[in-house]
Parts: sequence; C-alpha cells; structure tokens
Amino acid sequence: MYESDRKGKKSLGARIEDELMKYILNEPIGQGQRIPNEFELAQRFGVGRSTIREAVKGLVSRGILEVRRGSGTYVINANFLEEDPLGLNRIEDKYKVALDLFEVRLMIEPEIAALACKNASERELRRLKALCDETERLYLGGHNHIGKDIEFHTCIARCSRNQVVETLIPVINTAVHTFANVTHRLLINETLETHRAITDAILKRDSVGARCAMMMHLTYNRQAILRILEERDGAGSGSAKQG
Repeated sequence: MYESDRKGKKSLGARIEDELMKYILNEPIGQGQRIPNEFELAQRFGVGRSTIREAVKGLVSRGILEVRRGSGTYVINANFLEEDPLGLNRIEDKYKVALDLFEVRLMIEPEIAALACKNASERELRRLKALCDETERLYLGGHNHIGKDIEFHTCIARCSRNQVVETLIPVINTAVHTFANVTHRLLINETLETHRAITDAILKRDSVGARCAMMMHLTYNRQAILRILEERDGAGSGSAKQG
C-alpha cells in the first residue's frame, strides 16, 4: 500500500526525510561531506534510528545521499534545489505534482525527441546510446539510476539544439526525480523498453518513431501515477468509512 498525504498528513519517515534535507541545506553540508551518524540524527530529530534509516533511504533513492559501508553517509548531490527553479519539490502532494508534470512533459517532450532526430550530431548520438546503456545497466543491477536517467533526458533535450528547450531542462529533471521518488522502480521493464525505443528511433533519425516512443514512455509513467492516486484515494475513503 502506498503512503498517503491526505489532508496534509505525512508518514513520520517522510516528514523526517524533509527535515533532514532542510538540515543538510541549512548547515550547509556540501557535496562530498559526511552527515552525522544515525544516533546523532535520531537525537537531533527526536525519533528512533529506524525512522532515520527510512529518511536516509529516501534521500538515497533521490540521488542526494550515498551510504558508504564502514565510512558513513555522504552528500553526493548538493545542487538539488538549484535543479528545481520552480520550487516544485516544496509542494506537499508529490503524486499530484508528478501527474501535473507529466501533463506538461506530454506537451513538449515528444516534439523535443522529434527535433533531436533532425539536429543531433553523430557525437551526441553516440552519447545518447551510451547513456541509454548505462541507465539500463544501473537499473537492472538495482543501483541508483536516477542521475543517469536525468542525463539521458537532458541529452535528448540538448540534441534538439533549441535554446528555449535548454531552459526547460531543469523542469524535465525535476519531473524525472519526482516520478522516481514516488514510484520506487515500479516500471522497470516499461522504462527500459521505451528508453531503448526512443534511443533507436533517434539513432535512425526517425522523427515519427521518436515522437511515438517518447509519448509511450510518458504515458506508461502517467498511468502508473494514476494507479497510485486511485489506490491512495481508495485507501483514504476506506479509512474514513471505518472511522
């Protein structure tokens, strides 16, 4: 069952995840620096160590922290707020903002993929294929793939050679982050298959194929968010009836 943020209520782990991120920003703890250990954080936030582990795991899945066995937990991405210029990460209902982002992405990314077919250099095409391969390797290996996933979509945007599209890259990046955070590897096969279809079409400079593959990729993801929202709202209704 997915966690619900209904009526502003969040799980304790999700709230501490937000507080931990604020703490990292306010200290500040920069990229490459280690955060305090579980015991210190548990004391600071007044919660158990299991809650701290849950919060850390959430920031690891978002590509912000990395746990190094025998060494500690380190900040590996200190630029996550700079990559969110519209402040979308501050919106409480992550599922709704993810759905709204998909509506915007469906408006623009299929056409960006079509432009990439027309304007990408051979060097950019080789990089796109390498990013598709690396994202797949990380995903199948159970490793943090979000960074490479973002690079993949960023590469497509840059291949369009449209300077306005370049300014939209942070919005696309935020959308990829948000989707990964709320679905937790829910669509492994669909993601890999559509990533490959997008890449193959762009490599062949098949603009119609690239447009359709990107639309399919985004549609699969949007449907996953809709299923989560339906389950979440259904669970909320059930709880209300029991009350």
